Amino acid sequence: MAKKIAIVGGSPKAYIPDLASFQEEELLWIGADQGAEVLLEHGITPDVAIGDFDSVTKDSKRKIREQATVFDEYPNEKDETDLELAIRAALKQNPSHILLFGVTGGRMDHTLANVQILYPLLKEGIKATVIDKQNRVSLVEAGKHTLKTNRAYPYVSFLPVTFDVTGITLEGFYYPLNEADLPYGSTLCISNQLIEDLGTFSFRSGILLVIRSKDLTQ
Repeated sequence: MAKKIAIVGGSPKAYIPDLASFQEEELLWIGADQGAEVLLEHGITPDVAIGDFDSVTKDSKRKIREQATVFDEYPNEKDETDLELAIRAALKQNPSHILLFGVTGGRMDHTLANVQILYPLLKEGIKATVIDKQNRVSLVEAGKHTLKTNRAYPYVSFLPVTFDVTGITLEGFYYPLNEADLPYGSTLCISNQLIEDLGTFSFRSGILLVIRSKDLTQ
């Protein structure tokens, strides 16, 4: 049975939103290393705690081991990152959607590598979204897609991650587009907003990074 799975990584805690607000959804929670500690701090019992746990104290590790439904510890020297281990565990559950928390902020190499993880998930046919206090990020292939108004993340940006994105059309947006082409590096589709409850975007070829965001004061 397909599931929606939430993975919490070990990036700076200041970037992680209130995870309790997502408990209204039926989620399976996976904590990657310090991400398991974050789950406990948010009052959520990890369904799976996985990683080498070198980023937590001995006392915190003991609490994680005692409370997690599944505790899966790996040696410090390994080929995969803790987040990759968590994603592998998630894929065994046949997920329909993976939410990724605690994977942005801090070191840029870590943030960019974690966003790039969206690509192999996309190729597996799995919807994946990176979520932090200020952004919701997803990767989409060519076709027609819909977006609902989300007042918590009012701005919508479309960034090409392939050399060319062709024929992009935006409907229901403050700045509409009709059959525009976006070369790699284009800023044409930065900081748009929906003006309808439901908007659509479509494009003929390429891959887009869709970023829904808000200012920190919002």
